[in-house]
Amino acid sequence: MPLTPILTAHWDDEDSHTLTGYRRHGGYDMVAVTLNSNPDDVINLVKESGLRGRGGAGFPTGMKWSFVPQNDGKPHYLVVNADESEPGACKDIPLMMANPHALIEGCILASYAIRANHAFIYIRGEVPHVIRRVAAAAREAYSAGLLGKNIQGSGFDLDLVVHAGAGAYICGEETALLDSLEGRRGQPRLKPPFPAVAGLYASPTVINNVETIANIPTIVRNGADWFKQFGTEKSPGFKLFAVSGHVERPGIYEAPLGTTMRELLDYAGGVRKGHELKFWIPGGSSVPMLMPEHLDTPLTYEDMGALGTMLGTGTPMVFDETTSVVRAISRWIHFYKHESCGKCTPCREGTFWLDQILERFENGTAAETDIEKVDEICKQIAGRSFCALGDAASTPYAPALRYFREEFLAGTHTPANQLFDPVASTVFTGAMA
Repeated sequence: MPLTPILTAHWDDEDSHTLTGYRRHGGYDMVAVTLNSNPDDVINLVKESGLRGRGGAGFPTGMKWSFVPQNDGKPHYLVVNADESEPGACKDIPLMMANPHALIEGCILASYAIRANHAFIYIRGEVPHVIRRVAAAAREAYSAGLLGKNIQGSGFDLDLVVHAGAGAYICGEETALLDSLEGRRGQPRLKPPFPAVAGLYASPTVINNVETIANIPTIVRNGADWFKQFGTEKSPGFKLFAVSGHVERPGIYEAPLGTTMRELLDYAGGVRKGHELKFWIPGGSSVPMLMPEHLDTPLTYEDMGALGTMLGTGTPMVFDETTSVVRAISRWIHFYKHESCGKCTPCREGTFWLDQILERFENGTAAETDIEKVDEICKQIAGRSFCALGDAASTPYAPALRYFREEFLAGTHTPANQLFDPVASTVFTGAMA
């Protein structure tokens, strides 16, 4: 499928991040019209478009908005999840850097639809340059009368807060994000109640990913049928695919959902010269890996699910034959152990023991019985945690064992570094010299 530069169409413009640059291409043109329409019409338009959440789960956006109770006497809130922390994920941060006004316009339209007068953009604290960029765009919008009181004479008020997160991966989980936003330690909440009913400050709240909200202006401007001409029936629209790893041209490629990984690989220049594909991961480290024989499967929520994995954030990572699967899995588990908030026992204890045992495989000191022991621990974690971090920690191992069992067996007598030279697999070889 051909690339569809829509959100990324003007990223090359020097002033793409400014109000002037955004307005030159029709930005904010539909705000006044929309704010004088029925909010339910906006919800129905997004429902009709079939837009699904771009943060990983792929839940229908319009349906999520419709869960917010109306005329309940409580304030409503919109929260944008910009805590992009998934290993391998890098799409929301470039989007906010290059096109922050698309996000802000999306906040205005989404807030109006759910009758919210306060919106928050929660950005991870490790990217201060992004926080400054989005905050500057918000100031421009306030100065232009696009935020604040009586936006463009519509009678609609919206205050937008750009919030710097505390820098924890767990705060990418929506309820942990809400706790963090309220000033508490970021830990997931037990659901129900769901955020749409009792979210921020115990009030109805919609939480959407950056890319999801940035899509709203294009749908309002062009219509649901226009949006549905891209993608597939069950996964309509286009997607920012951030391709990384052992490819010639890593980067962001905006393409319709249903594009195959083989097509994305071609856009990325293929696997780096002199090497061949070993395995790939469609959506960040928390989803099960796939093999070269899966390259022609459409990248959609349903097709990835049929293979036992997930589209996730749509940020494929590519690994060639120089990669040690044992070392890769060990690194990911170590990350999840470090980022576990510790609230629930299966995740807190399970990731600790997974990290210890996988380190033995990496060092070549594991016992053969450890192979099944790790599998059993993963089964005890999956589905037993407050949030999806436990599932994320337990999913990479089983497919890795299925496809590369011999590497784990080798971990019972030979260190991974002897079998796979770390320097050979690094992307930035010049930095290792």
